[in-house]
Amino acid sequence: MVNVDVSAQGLSAAVAAEPCYKIPESVLVIIYRADGQVLLLRRSQPAPEGQDFWQGVTGSKDFEGEDWRATALREVAEETGIDALAPGCVLQDWELENRYTIYPQWLHRYAPGVWWNTERVFGLLVPPHTEVVLSPREHTAFAWHDWREAADRCYSPSNAEAILHLPCYLPA
Repeated sequence: MVNVDVSAQGLSAAVAAEPCYKIPESVLVIIYRADGQVLLLRRSQPAPEGQDFWQGVTGSKDFEGEDWRATALREVAEETGIDALAPGCVLQDWELENRYTIYPQWLHRYAPGVWWNTERVFGLLVPPHTEVVLSPREHTAFAWHDWREAADRCYSPSNAEAILHLPCYLPA
């Protein structure tokens, strides 16, 4: 018979001893308005070369098997304060996936041997005067840009490429 410590202290110690790695599956949500303006967020951590790191909403699944849409809804709310289910908002799975190598400075967040991330792309159409409330832990500024300029400002090639698909989703 094995003696297991099930006290709160024993359970906390067991959980603390087990590393918690990020899941290498994430979403990219391009938030935009009907006039083609795209919301970009400046990360609190600079890009590897020390320059500003502008991007759309991104974030990993919280657990294996989490639905892509649920991840997108959660990440939008966490990073921008926007309720993607509010009246006037339309969240759409663009059915695009990017697969890329994880930047070396962030590999420690993932399990040993994980080098690749799969990113599912969504678009979120929002009303013209949607309020943005940033998570200061993740982002220091936001700005609305014409979709072409937004694509040019993105640090990540996958963000820029996703934004270039936007004309296919703009209302006629």
